[in-house]
This record gives sequence, structure tokens and C-alpha cells, in this order.
Amino acid sequence: MAHRALSWPKRLTLIALALFFCLAGVNHFTDPDFFVAIMPPYLPAHLELVYVSGVFEILGGLGLLLPALRKKAGIGLLALLVAVYPANIHMAMHPELFSAVDPGFLYLRLALQFVFGWLVWWAAVSDPCVPATSP
Repeated sequence: MAHRALSWPKRLTLIALALFFCLAGVNHFTDPDFFVAIMPPYLPAHLELVYVSGVFEILGGLGLLLPALRKKAGIGLLALLVAVYPANIHMAMHPELFSAVDPGFLYLRLALQFVFGWLVWWAAVSDPCVPATSP
């Protein structure tokens, strides 16, 4: 099926999001202790969840670059953003546990999660592959 070319803002956003999610996912494996430390205590299997979320960040980031997978990857990344939100809330509610991070930034992260969600929705889910019209 032929598809209309993506606009340059959407293409640039997809590339930036793919890089962000892939790098974040890789960080789950290169610095798992950081991610384990931000896990809320009521969640089980902290290290395993860190690795699983890292895998899904990488897969989602790569999926954004493939038109056939873009919408599914976007939906998956939106679900992932919802799933990791409790860790951001935990950090904001317990800034004393994260003294290396400015408390204001902890609250900014809560808002940024919605910005990332909107960007994923706009670039990948709302209109990922619109069929071209025939002349």
C-alpha cells in the first residue's frame, strides 16, 4: 500500500523519540542500579521490571522508525509511559531519597511524561500511515 510521506516535523519527532527511547532502554542495562533505586517499594521484582521496561523502550523506539509497526509501537510506548509513571510519582513524593536530583526537576518529570505521551500520540498513533490518494 502506498503511503503519503511524513511531514518533516513528524519525521524529526519520530527520530528524536526513537533515539530517546532506545538510549533510555539501553541505560536500563548499563545503569540498572539507578532504575532499581527509583522503583516504588510496593512493586515486586525491581531488577526484572527494570530489564523488561528497558527491552520495551528499545523495541518501541525501533518500532517508531518502521511504518508498518509505528502505530503499535506508539501504543506500546504510551502504555509504557503509564506503567513507569508510579516511579516518577515515587521520586517526587520522596525527594529526600534522591538528593542528587533537584526536587523541582522531580516535579517537572511528572509533566514531561505527558509531553512525551502527546508527542508519541501525535507522531505515531494519531495518523501514522495515511494511504495516499490516487490521482
